[in-house]
Amino acid sequence: MSLVGYTLAIFVIVAALATAMFRDVLSAIIVFGAYSLGMAILYTLLLAPDVAMTEAAIGAGVTTILLLLTIAKTTRPTTDRLFESIDVPALFVVGAFVVVLGTQVLPEMYAVGDSEAPVWSNPEVTQAYLEQTYEDTGVQNAVTAVLAAYRGFDTFGEAVVVFAAGIATLLVLKREVFA
Repeated sequence: MSLVGYTLAIFVIVAALATAMFRDVLSAIIVFGAYSLGMAILYTLLLAPDVAMTEAAIGAGVTTILLLLTIAKTTRPTTDRLFESIDVPALFVVGAFVVVLGTQVLPEMYAVGDSEAPVWSNPEVTQAYLEQTYEDTGVQNAVTAVLAAYRGFDTFGEAVVVFAAGIATLLVLKREVFA
């Protein structure tokens, strides 16, 4: 990963921690939206635009709007403290997570397009897989072919979950409007 990727990963971790530590609900919602947007950019850097668009639309968009609507319909408790008190076990867990992430996970990640990455180490298998995918589906875009043919049930399940969440949201909003 590049310096931009590392910086973005640190931003995402800090935003996640801030979301958990803020006592003010509005501040937590705003930081959560920033976290979700950071994740969408990170997914884009990792060449996963479909995941990035989903994260931006659902995480940064819909979820943030629903949380803001919720806070608008409820009362906000007043508080003098900005953050929750930090306890030692939580600090230890976060520290251990950062150490493991920084020393074990991130150094082992291959750079995007690295010729030593496992997927490129055997180009014959990759080429045969891409050709077989085209023969099986007739779709020229390999990503679309894999999603439609090999991961069809998984993709269908994801679509059902998103549809059900949308219907539930509409029902909740409709109930709130007419209540």
